[in-house]
Amino acid sequence: MKIKKGDKVLVISGKNKGEVGKVVKVVGDRVTIQGINKVKKHVKSPNPEQKKPTIVQVERPIHISNLMVIDSTDNKPTRIGYKFIEKDGKKVKIRISKRTKQEIKVEK
Repeated sequence: MKIKKGDKVLVISGKNKGEVGKVVKVVGDRVTIQGINKVKKHVKSPNPEQKKPTIVQVERPIHISNLMVIDSTDNKPTRIGYKFIEKDGKKVKIRISKRTKQEIKVEK
């Protein structure tokens, strides 16, 4: 998976096009982004005696094809590639920016 939890991403298509946010959750090929793609959801009251339902706003997942990762060096969107490097005598796979050839680090 090229997008990970903690990445800063740009939405490139859909109703939220142009918005930037931080990845909160990754499930399969869909990603939930903080503060983006909010929908209203009707929720029953947990107490059966109280008949009044409530409306809450929930963040819904977006498909990863509609996102681009923001490069931390210059804050521009980039495609992601992989590179193998030697670290402590072992080969380690890291994510790199296709544009700047720099390593992409995940913000915690």
